[in-house]
Amino acid sequence: RKAALPPLGLLTIAAMLPRTWDLRLVDLNVAPLCDNDLAWADYVLLSAMIVHEPSVRQVIARCRAAGRRIIAGGPLFTTAAERFPEVDHLVLGEAEELMPTLVADMEAGCVQPRYQAAGRPSLTLTPIPRWDLIRLRDYVTMSLQFSRGCPFDCEFCDIVSLFGHRPRLKTIPQMLAEFDALYAAGWREAVFLVDDNFIGHKGQAKALLRALVQWQRQRRHALPLLTEASLNLADDPELMELMVQAGFVKVFIGVETPDEKSLAECAKVQNTRRDLVAAVRTIQQAGLEVMGGFIVGFDNDRDGIFARQWRFIQEAGVVTAMVGLLTALPRTRLFDRLQAEGRLRGVSD
Repeated sequence: RKAALPPLGLLTIAAMLPRTWDLRLVDLNVAPLCDNDLAWADYVLLSAMIVHEPSVRQVIARCRAAGRRIIAGGPLFTTAAERFPEVDHLVLGEAEELMPTLVADMEAGCVQPRYQAAGRPSLTLTPIPRWDLIRLRDYVTMSLQFSRGCPFDCEFCDIVSLFGHRPRLKTIPQMLAEFDALYAAGWREAVFLVDDNFIGHKGQAKALLRALVQWQRQRRHALPLLTEASLNLADDPELMELMVQAGFVKVFIGVETPDEKSLAECAKVQNTRRDLVAAVRTIQQAGLEVMGGFIVGFDNDRDGIFARQWRFIQEAGVVTAMVGLLTALPRTRLFDRLQAEGRLRGVSD
């Protein structure tokens, strides 16, 4: 296996392009970009997250040297378009409603410099990803998406600015068709539902789970599942039970910090005024392994925060703990606050 997850965004974009087009997908996590890939292409469609910027700039330079036009989109370009004047064409925001216009312009040879999503599209427009463009065996886990958006508004998170407060969801038949497509492609290992918050709309999450229970039973529980959810999952025994019945074995929870003042500082309201260790254990006792996200660097952190984080992880039994520094992502309330306070010194590489 060469990478944890496939490039779901590009696989989905590929499904929005005409089937008559010849497509080639290069995932730089699993293979190098070769000169003959660029020589073969009429256009290079490039997508990336913020962390990929150094690699992206290398790809852009290679495309320009090869005389290939770039159409770029995804989180990196949507949040920092002004930093890429050398990119020929930018697609900013979610692509579902933009793609028909872009495709028509590509066919006519008159692609515009910029395409900006007017709003947040319905996910009923989202097609099944083009799994045929990758080798499934290169990946540890496959990924699917049920919803976008989150009802919470943590200060450091850019989900709300990118995808909104109100979760938008695919239909149950859509999701079952996506599971069917992965199953038909021969996949029999873990599937990560990469929602910003799988339980952002609990009612619809339960409806999908009930359908997945039947789907899994018909296939002898073929696919172990994992996802991301907020800690208030611990407050809903029915939801946890349905997740386990549907085949979920792991859930990533943004715990962030055991410090109540730091939780209040970042508006992590779903984690405040509760026993965090007890909440994690409740989820574990329901049958779900908890992967925890943790942050250090809040204004309210004091001496000893590292030891407190370590003790919490041990006491709660969080098997996989991902600990990182507080980062002011563009288009977050944290970024805006620190900028207004004169506390941003530059851009991190």
